[in-house]
Amino acid sequence: MAAKLSLLQFNPLPIAGPLLRRSKPLAAAAMAALLASCASVDETPEPGEPPADIDIIEQSLNVPPLDRMRDSAERKLAARFVPVGWGALPSWQDDDLSRLWPVFINNCKGLMRPTGGSQVQQARATPRAWQPVCAAAASVQPLTTAEIRGFLEQHLQPWRLLDDGGKPARNTVTGYYEPLVRGARKQGGQYQWPLYQPPRDLLTIDLGGVYPELAGKRIRGKLDGQRVVPYDTRAEIAASADRQPPAIVWVDDPVEAFFLQIQGSGRVELPDGKVIRLAYADHNGRPYASIGRWLADRGELPLAQTSMQNIKAWARRNPGRVQEMLNANPAMVFFREERVADSDFGPKGAYGIPLATARAVAVDTRYVPLGTPVYLATTMPSSSQPLRRLVFAQDTGAAITGAARTDFFWGFGDEAGALAGRMKQNGEMWVLWPKHAGAPTAR
Repeated sequence: MAAKLSLLQFNPLPIAGPLLRRSKPLAAAAMAALLASCASVDETPEPGEPPADIDIIEQSLNVPPLDRMRDSAERKLAARFVPVGWGALPSWQDDDLSRLWPVFINNCKGLMRPTGGSQVQQARATPRAWQPVCAAAASVQPLTTAEIRGFLEQHLQPWRLLDDGGKPARNTVTGYYEPLVRGARKQGGQYQWPLYQPPRDLLTIDLGGVYPELAGKRIRGKLDGQRVVPYDTRAEIAASADRQPPAIVWVDDPVEAFFLQIQGSGRVELPDGKVIRLAYADHNGRPYASIGRWLADRGELPLAQTSMQNIKAWARRNPGRVQEMLNANPAMVFFREERVADSDFGPKGAYGIPLATARAVAVDTRYVPLGTPVYLATTMPSSSQPLRRLVFAQDTGAAITGAARTDFFWGFGDEAGALAGRMKQNGEMWVLWPKHAGAPTAR
């Protein structure tokens, strides 16, 4: 969903979604040109094939026998870990796990996907380590919090995440959510602000296809004759009808449309009452710039007051300057339409499975592999009230960097948005890893 900007920080966008593949000669020729042109380099994993339905069916887990598991070489994580007992996890006994089991099983589906060479595979937790745990999970059906906690304690080992100095890592915990906007299939009346599908001429070049040491790094651009150049900015797309991709929908509020792009995905209510999801598909490769800071730098709003609500109020007072404000951010996100299969789950994150409300987080995969259960200890938004629970590392974000840096998925709707918008807390984490598998690793 790519996780997603924190509303408070207006952080750079999370990246997820299938990427175009181009030939090695084109990639080699393009790399120097685009890097020299200051095109942004994207290091966020792309998702692999998503698992089947969210419906949890024991047989669908399809855990292969251990002797048939094929892992690529393990990738050493930048993190340092130390094993601890379950009693070291603050309030571990208080976490209500009664609704966790379907999320745990669905997460195993992601872990047990066939091996391959996509970026999400390279950032994922080691499937061979998880095979015995997921096989055991497929054979039981714990119903109570005590039974689920007992299974986890039997099969997993907590590892405390340390910083570079060997001390417990503490970092910022922000929040993101899935917004709802109102839109129509055609432009007209109040529906004047487009949300686009990916342009046909957008190139995404995987540098790892040319040089293995650049695995996970990608650049985006377009062809200009025989040259590859950076793709159009937001302002350039808005200014030229010929450069505008097909719009999936037209929405009724420019700031709502902008914040849906910040979150990376969202739901759109059409005039007939039908609700669709716009999921992250790609972006133009340009760096994110804060429109809140743009307003503050021009004396339009104090920086501390550049909330979504205040930015919307400014836009209503200054309708003729709305596009000018939006153009201050050169980044543009493109979407694909998806059916909302289960309203209790969010869009697919970088891990490729639907995000579970208040049980999914975005992490830095240099420290925590995708698919890993994590115990997070932080506080509620703008509060000292503890927020301590087991979550799953199912997403990434360009601004989510560093040991224990976390973006917490609050779910869908206005209430989730209010929580996400206020969240800028401190937190720490413990990675829960299969017993007898050694310290956490990725592929």
